[in-house]
Amino acid sequence: MKIKRILALIVFVNICVITTYAQQSQVIDKIVAVVGKNIIMQSDIEDQYMQYRLQGGIKGSASSIRCEILEDQLFRKLMLNQAELDSITVTDEQIEQEMEYRIRYFVSQLGSQEKLEKYYNKTMKEIRDELRTIIRDQKLIEEVQRNIVSGISATPGDVRDFYKSIPQDSIPMVSTQYEIAELVKKPPITLDEKLAVKDKLYALRSRILKGERFSTLALLYSEDPGSAKKGGELGFQGRGELVPEFEAAAFALKDGEISEVIETEYGYHIIQLIERRGDYVNVRHILLTVKVSPQALEMAYNSLDSIANLIRNDNITFDEAVKKFSDEDDKVNGGYLVNPNTGGTLFSAEDLDQQVSVVINRLDVGEVSNPVPMKTKNDKDAYRLLIIKKKTQPHKANLKDDYALIQQWTMQKLRQDAINKWIDAKSNKAYVKITDDYCDCDFQFDWNVNK
Repeated sequence: MKIKRILALIVFVNICVITTYAQQSQVIDKIVAVVGKNIIMQSDIEDQYMQYRLQGGIKGSASSIRCEILEDQLFRKLMLNQAELDSITVTDEQIEQEMEYRIRYFVSQLGSQEKLEKYYNKTMKEIRDELRTIIRDQKLIEEVQRNIVSGISATPGDVRDFYKSIPQDSIPMVSTQYEIAELVKKPPITLDEKLAVKDKLYALRSRILKGERFSTLALLYSEDPGSAKKGGELGFQGRGELVPEFEAAAFALKDGEISEVIETEYGYHIIQLIERRGDYVNVRHILLTVKVSPQALEMAYNSLDSIANLIRNDNITFDEAVKKFSDEDDKVNGGYLVNPNTGGTLFSAEDLDQQVSVVINRLDVGEVSNPVPMKTKNDKDAYRLLIIKKKTQPHKANLKDDYALIQQWTMQKLRQDAINKWIDAKSNKAYVKITDDYCDCDFQFDWNVNK
């Protein structure tokens, strides 16, 4: 558990845990530790302990878990202390943007702001105030972590040494992995279909200008499922976070102003500026998408069916067909699917989406599929052919077949070592005071508590 805890510092938790323990306990709060100017309260320990219990994460005695939680808190406060020493700062805009993102996430999970308030028994103002503090601390800690592990890389020698250091009976098993390529055919959308959607949006814009509420029409007509139920509101977004055409239009608006119809890769939008804070804007939008006609979809299917037959009859290779016929950007790398979890081209069965998994389970290596329906990255209907380029059998990890995976493990170890070394050095220099309640804890680090 301690190894996982140190590694967790590197990626740090991005999902905020809002305190619920205080609503359930009448324990009198008190300071249990101090790191520099930063204090740790008993409630901080109990809050996290309750979260472990709620998530089924309790392994070991309650006292040992609380000790590990306290050491987690000591790590965090030590990094906050370092952030202050290094004059690391976080802008209000960064905090507000992250806060709005998390509020939107919580609301999407619970259904409404009212349900969010009820769930945590707090007002939205109290939730936001608490989030601001949590987010500020997290961003400062993340910056300290980045400074600690910056410049670390795993050379081929590092990878070999790490692999050799693993006892033979402890080398992990690697499950079946696949390399999969695709050939995508996107049905064309006619000019008439585009103009029809633009006309609908201009009609909605006219209604808003005549006095109807933008948020009401967004709720009724917008095809962006994430924002429609919130009246089209996106929350604060910074420069570079929106697609270019949308961003240019949003930042050009004045408060309350409605944009002209804007085209992006997702469809057509009208935008209303709610508020601007420096390089961040909060806007509402209504999105209407151009639908692919059944006739165009049928043409795409038939085209791919013909291409698949050419490949099966050895008139063209799959790689040649991808270069010649595919409508997807990945044609430049042979149509290989990229695993979003690793950035590589290998997929375990767990990494594959359900539709792809069903198709490849019926294929042999080198066999091309029939046309398969799909959604493009901008949620348009299309078809594709799939082929298994490589398939490995379950095996013990080895440098020849699993170099990229072992390299990831090596990087994790190197970063862990850097974090451990930093904590070991700083914990002996910083002012640390821990109450007698936790004097029997078996901490991983000395913390120099008896100085």
